[in-house]
Amino acid sequence: MQYKVIFRILGLLLMVFSLSMLPPIAVAIGYHEKVWNTFLLSFAVTMGTGLVLWLPFRNYKRELKTRDGFLIASLYWSVLSLFAALPFVFASNPPVGWLDGIFEAVSGLTTTGASILNDLDHLPRSVLYYRQQLCFLGGMGIIVLAVAVLPMLGIGGMQLYRTEIPGPIKDAKLTPRIAETAKMLWFIYISLNMVCILGYWLTGMSWFDAIGEGFSTVSTSGFNMHDNSFAYYNNRAIEIVGIMFMVLGGTNFSLHFLVLRTRSLSSYWQDEEFRAFITILAGISILTFFMLLAHQVYRDQHQAIIHSIFTVVSLITTTGFTAARFDTWPTFVPVLIMLATLIGGCGGSTSGGMKVIRLLMLSKQGVREIKRLLHPNAILTIKFGRQILPEHVLQAMWSFISVFLLLYAVLLLGLMATGLDLRTAFGAGTAALANAGAGIGDIANGFSQLNPYAKGLLIFGMLAGRLEIFTLLVLFTPAFWKH
Repeated sequence: MQYKVIFRILGLLLMVFSLSMLPPIAVAIGYHEKVWNTFLLSFAVTMGTGLVLWLPFRNYKRELKTRDGFLIASLYWSVLSLFAALPFVFASNPPVGWLDGIFEAVSGLTTTGASILNDLDHLPRSVLYYRQQLCFLGGMGIIVLAVAVLPMLGIGGMQLYRTEIPGPIKDAKLTPRIAETAKMLWFIYISLNMVCILGYWLTGMSWFDAIGEGFSTVSTSGFNMHDNSFAYYNNRAIEIVGIMFMVLGGTNFSLHFLVLRTRSLSSYWQDEEFRAFITILAGISILTFFMLLAHQVYRDQHQAIIHSIFTVVSLITTTGFTAARFDTWPTFVPVLIMLATLIGGCGGSTSGGMKVIRLLMLSKQGVREIKRLLHPNAILTIKFGRQILPEHVLQAMWSFISVFLLLYAVLLLGLMATGLDLRTAFGAGTAALANAGAGIGDIANGFSQLNPYAKGLLIFGMLAGRLEIFTLLVLFTPAFWKH
């Protein structure tokens, strides 16, 4: 393990992140809030720590190895969360302890959107903005940002990129150079954010709300600007804009790049994973709509339609916005939606969950095994699009899904062991591991009332979900630490 390189890069990344604490200072000054010194102190502590880690090893440059990338990614997300929590802990409004501050920071950076803060409508606007900014940075991954803007990370950038990008096929690059790939991803991501913000403003949001909700929408994080989430706006046009950009955030960003390069929207529908993604969203939305009508939850069909689509898209893309109390719907519906949340969006998107591409691979593998029963000697391959999937990718898929479900079961049992009932544990565990944010049971209105042990488990679940489990779990294997 190259600890000198790791400390140098970790310090560098902390210094980059410290700059994110400067915009909230401008917001605080602009709105005449006294909390600006909280962000200034947090900036100084984070920048100072980064300098202490970087300066002794600034001239020590070596190529990163794969295990170095895993350790940096895991360390960065855990250490970063500690420093990202500083503004919450230092601020007197709202009063937040260390555990709650870390929970809020982890939730934002992992784009989970589970919040322990109450009375959002009366919080300082600088604090609200900072929360949304965490979502924005976490959406595409600040490590990918660092690889894009800091060529000094050198040829080891691929190791960081592979640990950060979600999905089973991690070696795909849009451009020959990894830094150029990261830059292109961030260009697309920022462009979608800008258009989303404009769409929210044109449909009735204030500029401040539009920026905050836009950051949270494209990153599929779900942090809200108001206590009632999107129900606060009571605006169908705003909800439609939200649906559109949640879908775009849940779509593979490589596919967005392909559409830009070919200048043809048909590239979306030609992608097998995107078709499956839309089919899942449409199918569950239709089923939810008919269930709401059958149980007479809404008398207005138009209201039932928009609430069905918005809730299903929000949860399956792991955004977590709510425009209605879906936890009060007939039990079948919220359980169905929460289970579908475990699937998540497309690989290479900002969404959490297992990813649609893995579900497709799983179904194709199942069909192949059935054919093998009928034709034991046949040589059968699995194709995704026009490409034949290598066996090592299929094995990785099986491993990921197995470990994901095992960790999910352990997390649920652990949460129940802390005293949560089954419904609440199911909602909280799903929200954390799938990075979805919204839940059912006692956490339907927020996570603040959970006990410290449950919050600790959920923090681990959010980090594991964001880093796609293996990046974090590999650190607990003896083989990882052997030289």
